[in-house]
Amino acid sequence: MFTKITAGHFMNKKKLKFLEPKTKVGLIVVMTGHGKGKTTAALGMALRAAGHGMRVCIIEFIKGDIYSGEIDGIKKLAPYVELHIMGCGFYKLKQDPYTHEEHRKKAREALDLAEKKMLSGNFDILILDEINVALTLNLVEITQILDLIEKKPPLMHLILTGRDAHPQLIKRAHTVTEMNEIKHAFRQGIEPQKGIDY
Repeated sequence: MFTKITAGHFMNKKKLKFLEPKTKVGLIVVMTGHGKGKTTAALGMALRAAGHGMRVCIIEFIKGDIYSGEIDGIKKLAPYVELHIMGCGFYKLKQDPYTHEEHRKKAREALDLAEKKMLSGNFDILILDEINVALTLNLVEITQILDLIEKKPPLMHLILTGRDAHPQLIKRAHTVTEMNEIKHAFRQGIEPQKGIDY
């Protein structure tokens, strides 16, 4: 038998300390590496931010052809979190029907949308999911990303995910986390599992 757990069951919010930094900084965070969990970590930040009443915009650069639970999960975080799936799907995987130029066009549209959302004044956090991969695949240019960083409002947090982060992005970031694969169920012949892998 399961008991429904609500906030009141495990904490009294009035007794919790609320931290407030003396100096607010809009952080640049990079999630990279070949291990699982980069997008998941970024989504965790979106969940945390929504709890603080912050507004988050997520733009996905590569994904787009396979359903993932965050598509509907994020709807439950509205109006605090919005998601824009801009890619054609994983480039050159699973008989990708799109040309390089079609993928590149979608990535550039995603960059244009990122700049529009960044400068709108409506968001506290901007997550550019798989932008590192888009850069590695030559769908966007490092100069375009650095230009976007330069335009970032001082207090906005910017999160960049995807394997093989460019050295200039690592240098520019305040926080960089590298996910390293030790084991993965897929390598044991286990198919991706709903709610864990997608």
